[in-house]
Amino acid sequence: MAEITGYRRPHWGTQPSYLHPTYGSSQRRSPTKPLVVLPHTLSEVTGPLFGHDDVGPNDNDLTRQHAGDPIGERMILTGRVLDENSRPVPFTLIELWQSNAAGRYRHKVDQHEAPLDPNFTGGGRTLTDADGRYRFVTIKPGAYPWRNHHNAWRPAHIHLSLFGPSFLTRLVTQMYFPGDPLLPFDPIFNAIPDPIARDRLIAAFDWENTTPEHALGYRFDIVLRGRDATPMER
Repeated sequence: MAEITGYRRPHWGTQPSYLHPTYGSSQRRSPTKPLVVLPHTLSEVTGPLFGHDDVGPNDNDLTRQHAGDPIGERMILTGRVLDENSRPVPFTLIELWQSNAAGRYRHKVDQHEAPLDPNFTGGGRTLTDADGRYRFVTIKPGAYPWRNHHNAWRPAHIHLSLFGPSFLTRLVTQMYFPGDPLLPFDPIFNAIPDPIARDRLIAAFDWENTTPEHALGYRFDIVLRGRDATPMER
């Protein structure tokens, strides 16, 4: 059997640590024994694939999924998915999920006393185009308490999931907002050792995609591998 060419491993310090003591959940989930690097298999590198036809034309507009307008600050999130050599990665499925403007998820385990918004579900998806570009219209999420420590609040953030050439190449990351005063106190954000890599999780305010009298624009490019890779969740 021919040897399979695998994916390049992340550069040291650019990804979150498995164990970050101030992030309580990492103490229960982190490995207790040295990791074993396994070779990639043929099915991991080449398939199976998802169906591109399953993505609807309006799935990337979270403000048009219900009968009324959701409450909150509208925003337009755009960016590109790139490889380690700045080449675009086309036709990548990106899924997004987030809290509403009051900082509450539409999920049964979310017990935050903030109100739910009947016109906002908080989930969307899209495909990158031939140049690796993507676009979402949504509502800026709110901060919320999460009981990791006394008076713990998560910064406003958006979760993004990317599927590569197969379901087994899924990556998940979080996007934050510039100038958020909660970032220096967030154990999840600070679980990434390299401060330069941490800053890659902060979107840039984007005048080009800001729409007059409608919505602010933010840009968040995602680099999949290499020295400038975007930190991903573990």
